[in-house]
Amino acid sequence: MPDANQAAVHGGAHVDIHNPNLQHHFNDMAQQQEASTLGMWVFLATEIMFFGGMFLCYILYRYWYHDGFVAGSHHLDLFWGALNTVILIVSSLTMAFAVRSAQLGNRRGLMVNLILTMGLGAAFLGIKAIEYSAKFRDKVIPGRHFEWHEVDPIGAQAFFSIYFAMTGMHALHMVVGLGIMSVILFMSWRGRFNETYYTPVEISGLYWHFVDIVWIFLFPLLYLLGRH
Repeated sequence: MPDANQAAVHGGAHVDIHNPNLQHHFNDMAQQQEASTLGMWVFLATEIMFFGGMFLCYILYRYWYHDGFVAGSHHLDLFWGALNTVILIVSSLTMAFAVRSAQLGNRRGLMVNLILTMGLGAAFLGIKAIEYSAKFRDKVIPGRHFEWHEVDPIGAQAFFSIYFAMTGMHALHMVVGLGIMSVILFMSWRGRFNETYYTPVEISGLYWHFVDIVWIFLFPLLYLLGRH
């Protein structure tokens, strides 16, 4: 009988039975990592289709209510939008450092970069809260109490409806990302990751980068387009 501490052969492939992180339905850690990464990419493809529908709505309504969209865009605070863009770009960098630290088995580096990533994500949400509170104060929340004294009030209300729908859904994804990072941080603290097992960190990083990329498209469409 083969030694339980050595790799066995199953179906012509080596099985890393000595690795406690290997699930029973995979032959080895490499196959498990590939399957996990593929699963995350499939999930992100569905997210792209979801946000793609919102972007299509933006394009159509901007075509129909161009003046209202331009006026609404000028009402957004460019400083806060640009600052949030910088914050998310930096958070992608710290997330990449976290993944690299996991690959090298650097537990301290992994935890530090995860904390930095979560802090930047929280800062992003805090700035969005500031922006949202300003919209409530200015009474540009779509609905019966919407007030607009500039051109094309119907188009402006359509703009703010799409603004809140897109940025709100993006903020929700950011909250989910913070929850995921909290779990990864706890697992890191427990010493679950090493040079041979870091897949959860890697696929969580893919999700975080996706959320950041969505904002890279939202920022110019909502804040910049029409400001010339």
